[in-house]
Amino acid sequence: MMSYSRSTILFLCLIFISSNSIIAQDSLTSETNKVVIGISETAPFVEKHNGKFRGLSIASWKLVNEELQLDYEFKEYEDLGSLLDGIEAGEVDFSINPVTVTDNRMHRMEFSQPYFISHTSVAKRSESQTLRHLKNLFSWEFFSIIGLLLLVIFIFGFLVWVFERKKNKEEFGGNLKGILQGFWWSAVTMTTVGYGDKSPRTLGGRIIGLIWMFMAVIIISSFTAGIASSLTVKGINEEINNIQDLDRFDVTTVMSSSSQELLELYNIETELVNNSMEALNKLNEEETFLVVYDEPILRYHIEQMNLENELEIIEQSLKKDYYSYAFPKNSEYRDMIDPVLVRILKSMEWASIVKDYN
Repeated sequence: MMSYSRSTILFLCLIFISSNSIIAQDSLTSETNKVVIGISETAPFVEKHNGKFRGLSIASWKLVNEELQLDYEFKEYEDLGSLLDGIEAGEVDFSINPVTVTDNRMHRMEFSQPYFISHTSVAKRSESQTLRHLKNLFSWEFFSIIGLLLLVIFIFGFLVWVFERKKNKEEFGGNLKGILQGFWWSAVTMTTVGYGDKSPRTLGGRIIGLIWMFMAVIIISSFTAGIASSLTVKGINEEINNIQDLDRFDVTTVMSSSSQELLELYNIETELVNNSMEALNKLNEEETFLVVYDEPILRYHIEQMNLENELEIIEQSLKKDYYSYAFPKNSEYRDMIDPVLVRILKSMEWASIVKDYN
């Protein structure tokens, strides 16, 4: 009986020791759990170089973590869409990627104070003013106006020929030759050159001439304005002053981006690609007319791809964007990070980092 009690006590002691060991191990494990930060390559904010991440967003987090001293690891996502899904699903504790705050995203996740102000802008192919005017000069609009002008000149020249062909044969005689002489007189009269080599002598011819003189003043002014308009109308049509103007063009943007949300809001038909570099390649190869996306990212890739002479960002931006850290709903880290991030944004060190990247 005594032996049995000692065995029981020994067994219970072993269980107690094992339990304490497991609890201690669990406690140690929980203390060494790393904060998981979701990221996706978005230069110049998040870049991967020789297996290490760098960029403006990475720099901001390092400044924040100098105070927080959190043990963390990065979890990389292939694209922005999968990153946003991962944040919403709680696969990561938060993301430091340049995620634009939008109404739709605020229903899916929470955001920190903005750490960078950007713009949604439009990239297009560069084109010199001379080349643009040459293209417009040989446009259908230009030739249609010239053709209509020649038709009016011909009509009045033909009417004068009808009246003058018999009584003024030396100037308007003959069929084809006389009609051409009438055309010449009509053109000279309209332009007010007035060579005097041809002039109607019959009453009917002079009435036509008088009518044509007054009409020509009005017509030449209208046609001059029309020709000038045809030379500039394409340039005007290609100006983009607001988002509704994009509806006239082939537009490409990045899937799951705030640019896509904006374009969908205004029912702009859009082609979607996986990233900004793919979009700019399509633009450079003339497979699309415009690319709509975040301005600093577009500018960075245009420079990195050595396309400064081929592509340009138009001056008029479509909207202002605010980049923030993104958190799953009810995250404990947002309240922890927010005040530190605000202090960092006011520091000279952060201002210097942003200046270097700009």
